[in-house]
Amino acid sequence: MKFLLTSSGISNPSISDALVDLLGKPIAESTALFIPTGIYPFPGGGERAWKAIHGQAPIPLTQLGWKSLGMLELTALPTIREENSVPAVREADALLVWCGDVLYLTYWLRQSGLADLLPSLSETVYVGVSAGRIAVTPYNCDAEFDIGFVPDGSDMAQGADRGARAGGFHAVPPTSIIPT
Repeated sequence: MKFLLTSSGISNPSISDALVDLLGKPIAESTALFIPTGIYPFPGGGERAWKAIHGQAPIPLTQLGWKSLGMLELTALPTIREENSVPAVREADALLVWCGDVLYLTYWLRQSGLADLLPSLSETVYVGVSAGRIAVTPYNCDAEFDIGFVPDGSDMAQGADRGARAGGFHAVPPTSIIPT
């Protein structure tokens, strides 16, 4: 897996160039799956997800001119047969993981099985924005904030300080990435 981790999306030419370098081809020739899951715990989360999917969010990601763009909803994956979902993930050039609540996103990365699948996607580019950036690290540096969005009685807060551990780095808010 290749990682492009940002706090504000593909927001300038150097980040855009880095994405193209990681993809190994122009964005217009690349396929992507957009993962909005992390935004749902916030007020207006559904509307924010819709805006991001339709390229109306202020953080540039889905509106970059992808050859094709699909949606991957992590909360639905546990109810879908793997042979119907995994091929789409394996075929995508990029996974665009949106912002939101790190704890919620990390929980669903694990529950959906995507966290276990990520290491096998050697040519796929994981583009993480804000929470999407932190969720794949070993440590959730946003845990104290995230716990405020956990529903009463949920086990989601267990291990709140742990990320999905998909890469050899830590994220420190708001923008630093530190290799481990």
